[in-house]
Amino acid sequence: MQEPSTRHSYEALAHSLRGELIRPGEAGYDSARAVYNAMIDRRPGAIARCADTADVVRCVDFAREHGIDLAVRGGGHNAAGLGVWDDALVIDLSAMRTVTVDAEARKVTAQGGCLWSDVDGATAEAGMATPSGFLASTGVGGLTLGGGVGYLTRRFGLTVDNLLSAEVVLADGTTVTASAQEHVDLFWALRGGGGNFGVVTAFTFACHEIGEDGIVIGGPVLYDLADTAAVMRWYRELVPALPEELSGWLGLITIPPAPPFPEELWGRKSCAIVWCYTGPHDKAEAVLAPVREFGSPLLVGLQEMPFPVLQSAFDGLYPAGLQWYWRADVFHEISDDAIDVHLKYGEKLPTGHSTMHLYPIDGAAARIPEDATAFAYRRGGWAGVIVGVDPDPANAGLITDWAQRYWEELHPTSAGGAYVNFLGDEGQDRIRASYLGNYDRLTRIKERYDPENLFHVNQNIPPATRRP
Repeated sequence: MQEPSTRHSYEALAHSLRGELIRPGEAGYDSARAVYNAMIDRRPGAIARCADTADVVRCVDFAREHGIDLAVRGGGHNAAGLGVWDDALVIDLSAMRTVTVDAEARKVTAQGGCLWSDVDGATAEAGMATPSGFLASTGVGGLTLGGGVGYLTRRFGLTVDNLLSAEVVLADGTTVTASAQEHVDLFWALRGGGGNFGVVTAFTFACHEIGEDGIVIGGPVLYDLADTAAVMRWYRELVPALPEELSGWLGLITIPPAPPFPEELWGRKSCAIVWCYTGPHDKAEAVLAPVREFGSPLLVGLQEMPFPVLQSAFDGLYPAGLQWYWRADVFHEISDDAIDVHLKYGEKLPTGHSTMHLYPIDGAAARIPEDATAFAYRRGGWAGVIVGVDPDPANAGLITDWAQRYWEELHPTSAGGAYVNFLGDEGQDRIRASYLGNYDRLTRIKERYDPENLFHVNQNIPPATRRP
């Protein structure tokens, strides 16, 4: 419960903002505090829908001066629901969604509240894209600050490898630009270090031409679940040897009961690979031949499409408001022991939305040294995630138990840490393991830019002098 003086001070904050301040009991409060993961049910002290960077500065100053928790919300997709926090002041950037494309310079600038659908739509008009993730409804800020693994990672690197600069509101209320020329240490930390160092109100990324005028070849290839072991052994050898214009993530899924999947496959458990080819189409037949010809697929769904269509293909299947429980690891290899675990728990998929995915981190991303950015897992392999998902809160225990048991058996085959965007509330040791040798440098940069740990509602990296 907020102290009376703080509640009274919110009146002054509300009057100072160009945007809207929403408090408990006011119209729209419950919708404003809701995030993508409906398993998160937190009650902030106030939610500031900021209209511009000046609003963000006012909120940072307010939280610092009153000693209250501060949470930052972009797209609201965070696995742990860290865009909201009990009794905190939430900086909600969702009204700040301007995107500007400079086609001649091949770059795009997106405000901190943008979703990737905003960016993809703008860059596609110029036949270009910047590396992002696998869902268009994901927020630009959260995905970027954690690293950004996606369809274009093998060819163009992670999202952070394409970040050119960032406008950042710091803990002391000042606004700076971080880039390879300014605040270089901050720029290093932002590229994978999460929301620990400030509120990023604008990102500028490099863009790349892909496919034929932005048209790629992509889609799923589905196999019977009984073929999983053979598919995984083939896939683990194939992916590192593929041209970097082709990437594909592997999942254990229940085939959705909806078009475009054939009705006879609805509800069937499957090993799926979703491919994305961004190279010239006159070479596509030869590059995609191994993908089309391996095994006895239930469905080969490869086709030409604009890149935003592939990027948004699963948004309708996973709308906001589902129950989610996440567990994750990075894997340098898909070992035979790991395959045995995948088979065991793939057969036990508890609900139609529950799934396991392996996302490649190799090619261009693996050529960058581990200490070049805060994102450390650069030696090739996969970012793995196990997610129990269902619309019914009554199944929260079921999906949580399945994901936990799956992860506990699979973890010994992992590299030790995880892609931080997939981490839940798992403790400091897991955060440290996810940054490898970069962790100590991150604590020193945190000490410089946020010595009082104002920005701690995140996968927190404490200042060097406060480390446990």
